[in-house]
Amino acid sequence: MCRNITTLRGLEPAATPAEIEAAARQYVRKVSGVQSVSDATREAFEAAVAEVTATTTRLLESLPARRQPPATVPPLRRPEVQARLAAKGSKPS
Repeated sequence: MCRNITTLRGLEPAATPAEIEAAARQYVRKVSGVQSVSDATREAFEAAVAEVTATTTRLLESLPARRQPPATVPPLRRPEVQARLAAKGSKPS
């Protein structure tokens, strides 16, 4: 369903809070169909992101280590994404 969400378990160094939140945000966007948060959807959307982020963090902490790292690199670790964020003057949260 969410092809754009990369595997976070087994990353070296471990997935950062920003990477976990970005994956949660993508998941909530996909499931809810909300691509652009409005005043009408903001509270529910952000609450869902916070819950999915917390649940994902607990999940990653409770799973055993992977034998091999994931095959793909999370977007926030990709040079082209970092360059785009730097150009916008924004940093990952």
